[in-house]
Amino acid sequence: MKKKDLRNIPSVSALLKMPEISKFYASYPRALVVSTIREVLDDLRESVERSDNSDTDLSPSAILPLIKGKLLARGKLPISRVINATGVLVHTGLGRTPLATEAIKEIEETAGGYCSLEVDVSTGKRSSRTAHIEALIVALTGAEAAMVVNNNAAAVLLGLDTLAGGKEVIISRSQQVEIGGSFRMPEVMAKSGAKMVEVGTTNRTYISDYRGAITLDTTLLLNVHSSNYRIVGFTAEAKIEELVQLGREFEIPVMYDLGSGALFDLKQYGLPHEPTVEESVRAGIDITTFSTDKLLGGPQGGVIVGKKRFVDLMKQNPLARALRVDKLTIAALEATLKLYADKEAVAQRLPILKMLTRTLEDIERESKQFIKELSSRSGGKVAATLEDGSSAVGGGSLPGEAIPTKLIAISAKKPSAQELSDRLRQNVPPIFARIVDNRVLLDLRTVTNGSETAETLNAILNIFGVA
Repeated sequence: MKKKDLRNIPSVSALLKMPEISKFYASYPRALVVSTIREVLDDLRESVERSDNSDTDLSPSAILPLIKGKLLARGKLPISRVINATGVLVHTGLGRTPLATEAIKEIEETAGGYCSLEVDVSTGKRSSRTAHIEALIVALTGAEAAMVVNNNAAAVLLGLDTLAGGKEVIISRSQQVEIGGSFRMPEVMAKSGAKMVEVGTTNRTYISDYRGAITLDTTLLLNVHSSNYRIVGFTAEAKIEELVQLGREFEIPVMYDLGSGALFDLKQYGLPHEPTVEESVRAGIDITTFSTDKLLGGPQGGVIVGKKRFVDLMKQNPLARALRVDKLTIAALEATLKLYADKEAVAQRLPILKMLTRTLEDIERESKQFIKELSSRSGGKVAATLEDGSSAVGGGSLPGEAIPTKLIAISAKKPSAQELSDRLRQNVPPIFARIVDNRVLLDLRTVTNGSETAETLNAILNIFGVA
């Protein structure tokens, strides 16, 4: 019986001909895929020889998940495309948000050859690599000057190092935030050489607290927007206008870490108000920093806007070179910023805004069609229901705000919700979903197009063996 069982194990060459196996070549070297298949088959042979049970499933479809699992266990190799069905729009683990088509095109054109990165085409002389982007940012925000670095943490670090290195910076105790990856504001401040002076309490800080902490050694007032947390209940905080007035009274600059970087008020789309960069500039803040890859919808980057004399000082700081952006970031950011010239059309051209403003009716219609096709193609073997739920902005934007959505809920005993989720992640491309109450939940708000929806449907059918 053992010899017969061993003969049922498919060959390496037979498995390599499977379409599901060939998909792995996009993410793994072929030699690694082949060696992994051999290891899996060797393990199966040993298992069959040791076991008295002849019921082991040795079909290619049963072996495929073993190969996928072993490849994943070896660690992810290159970055690969994934399908985000979690409903978290700015998903840090999945690369924040997709770029606009225009930004992708600019990256392709810039990366495919030489480009005028630091050359003035009209004169042939060397020029600033970010001058044209800075002009766009100034036009969009109304600031005197702008500067681009590789992320918002870098912008904050550069601002602190330039304006307060070795001196005192006053900040509310409620704003000692952790900005992701276990990096915390006090640590960033310490690295800059600035001396942190905390004022107020965890839940209540008044402008009088700032005033009482000012000394001859105070060189900066820092405000950090609660873009990735929210304190509720018995709370108070100093208004931006009050900080600006206090700064002018004592001739101390005010810096505002805005975080997510909204360029216009999201309330027009029925979303909660998020402080905009333009509002900060109008309020008279001397330096405002924000991210370009969250609500702004561009590539990873950080922007500094504000009074020209302070921005110029930062540009002269030796740290500026270490924190500068490359040509691909510049190309994508410029294309993204240009979309904001038409505020009526930008919500449909920028993926993050398109997902944010997608109507509940549209998501419900697509979800119902998904469920109908799933049931039809599986002959009713895969049960799914439509439920009310919520999407999350994520990525330190609009904390605590839930966006109503419709969820596709899949319940099954075999495979279990965890097994189904695991196998979806092992798909090519990987598909990420939620698990709640032993059900897999899919939110099509973040599934970016019809092709991804079809891929998700086919993956589920394959897992249940009804493709």
